[in-house]
Amino acid sequence: MTQKKSSLEKIIIEFLEHYPDTYVPVELMASALKMDNARDYKKLTKVVGKMTTRQMLKQNSSGHVKPAINESNAGIQEGEIAVNRHGIGFVRLDGFDDDIRIPRKKMGVALPGDIVRIKITGKTGPNNRVEGRVLEIRKRGNRLFVGTLIREKSGACYIEPDEKSASTSFFVLPENTMDAKHNEKVIFRLIDWINPRTLPEARVVDRLGQKNTNDASILSILAENQIVSTFPDAVDEFARKIATTIPAAEYKRRLDLRDEVIFTIDPVDAKDFDDALSIRLLENGNYQLGVHIADVTHYMQPDTLLDKEALERGTSVYLVDRVIPMLPESLSNGVCSLRPNEDKLCYSCFMEIDHNGKVHDYEIRETVINSRHRFTYEAAQEVIDGKKHPFSEQMLLLQKLASRLTQLRFEHGAMDFDTPEPRFVLDEHGKPVDIVVKKRLDAHRLVEECMLMANKTVAIHIENLRSQAASGRKKKTKDLYPFFYRIHDKPDPQKLANVAENVGPIGIKFKPDAKKLSSRAINDLLKEVQGHILQNTINELVLRSMAKAVYSPQNIGHFGLSFEHYAHFTSPIRRYPDVIVHRLLKNYAAGVPGYTFSELESLGTHCSNREKMAVNAERDSIKLKQVEYMSSRIGNVYDGFISGVTEKGLFVSLKEVFCEGLVHISDLNDDYYVYDPNRHILYGRSNKKSYRLGDEITVKVFSTNIEQRTIDFVLSQGVKKNAK
Repeated sequence: MTQKKSSLEKIIIEFLEHYPDTYVPVELMASALKMDNARDYKKLTKVVGKMTTRQMLKQNSSGHVKPAINESNAGIQEGEIAVNRHGIGFVRLDGFDDDIRIPRKKMGVALPGDIVRIKITGKTGPNNRVEGRVLEIRKRGNRLFVGTLIREKSGACYIEPDEKSASTSFFVLPENTMDAKHNEKVIFRLIDWINPRTLPEARVVDRLGQKNTNDASILSILAENQIVSTFPDAVDEFARKIATTIPAAEYKRRLDLRDEVIFTIDPVDAKDFDDALSIRLLENGNYQLGVHIADVTHYMQPDTLLDKEALERGTSVYLVDRVIPMLPESLSNGVCSLRPNEDKLCYSCFMEIDHNGKVHDYEIRETVINSRHRFTYEAAQEVIDGKKHPFSEQMLLLQKLASRLTQLRFEHGAMDFDTPEPRFVLDEHGKPVDIVVKKRLDAHRLVEECMLMANKTVAIHIENLRSQAASGRKKKTKDLYPFFYRIHDKPDPQKLANVAENVGPIGIKFKPDAKKLSSRAINDLLKEVQGHILQNTINELVLRSMAKAVYSPQNIGHFGLSFEHYAHFTSPIRRYPDVIVHRLLKNYAAGVPGYTFSELESLGTHCSNREKMAVNAERDSIKLKQVEYMSSRIGNVYDGFISGVTEKGLFVSLKEVFCEGLVHISDLNDDYYVYDPNRHILYGRSNKKSYRLGDEITVKVFSTNIEQRTIDFVLSQGVKKNAK
């Protein structure tokens, strides 16, 4: 018969479950539970004695105890915990469709990024969401946290973390503040947290400056996403010592392309030129396209200090007002950068391509080049549009080939999310003074198509090697020429169904076949919404329904590009996966093994996670600048359209300045409004007025919050239904 537990018994069990494999001294438990005065201690020992007699606890010869309930092992799982702004935890586990929800009261001393041991406690709510509670911290996440240091008159110091960092305050001893001033933004790490009834202890590791300054805000975004802006001194010194001159032996053993017409095309403010192009017509009428990539792996050997730092970073990070490079600038902007009129080491992919886009032959070689010219995208576009240039012939050949490759890709089902990107005009203090749209030029598409073709070709090359080596074998094995692919799975059918539900009310028919998903159906939708006021919103809805592209040795193809084989080869200065691909190609060319399949699996998880953090940081920086821009325009009125409808209210995108904000449902004060999830609308109970996706609307900027990066609107005028 199950014994009913008292509240103190429950507290004891919950405490001891944090140490499931350890006998805990009663004195330690009393101290942690703040029951160390004589009266409370006597009560505690009495309850512990009863629990031991009833076999709820086990006791060793020293009188120390641990749980003895067999059912506590049922439903116990382990995983990494994420925490939202409300302090609610979520743990993703294999075998569960949704993350396990951990209520705030059952979080214990868990913090974001920790590896935790949890117990499934059941299902709750109208959606039967699986819940659990944290039993034990298996491994601290060793995360960087960001917050504002508060100095009280008493001398006590604590840190109020930013929303994305943690949901509890931290106390800091004076000697661990780095002399940070009151109201200064800081980066900090956890020292210890033993009991959820007390505050965790922290140590400041960096000072970012006064709250709400541009640098403090941007550096906070980086730290929130576990990105460090500066390199350790030892890494910088290591990079500076790398020889800048090319040894004679390298010229001798490489294919010498210094007499060829090769040039780069990059953004106007770029300094890390990692790819260059060449092209010529062959006698048979085919194109020979050359894609020449900076040979980073020549300078960055495995397991060196530099290599370990680059691996940890995983990728360069592109924020609104700065770039956080993967490699120190002496390499990214210097030794490796394919600057014009300088001899540079490259890894080149040559492809013979006919007018139907078929690759008839290819070659991957280590080379030395000397770029003849550095084009900006705008300058390249001028040549494409007819401006005379010494390299007009080559540029126009590239454009002709790229245009054909683009056409063929879309005919084969590749998806085209050609959404406008906002660009901020900043003043000398980093504050946005204007927002404009980046122009999508033919020159951008030209470079993109050449890079896609090279990335596809090197992946096919490995498949050819694997097929040749597997000839005569019963089956291919995963350790036969393992490779590092860029893969993209099919969309989630349920998420696509949600897209269909959203676009249905605005007259767009979209019925994806859950059993046979194809990119063509999605492309048809994207074509149908071209020119619609909701084009960008629907593109975003479709993007959210898609699986995330990741890195893996398990090749499943790339759904979005409609490629069976694809890898990242063309940007080793700014992406570590490309470094891995270069090493694998070189090793296989030399007949020596590279990474193992299991090593590539682990690297794939790490690189994909680092990429996700970089993307989040980029989006956060864009949102920050949008909020800063609107902060100086409180009270201004703008035309917009409803880009999202939720139970919280209406998300509104402004037409002219490309900012999105929220009209809270509580501010729709002419009626009591209810969210209808089936029709994706808000409707008034009395006046029957409704708000739906795509409705044009006029709003006034009501407030902004730079810390939370939010914009709030209120209605200014009426609504115009389903405008196109």
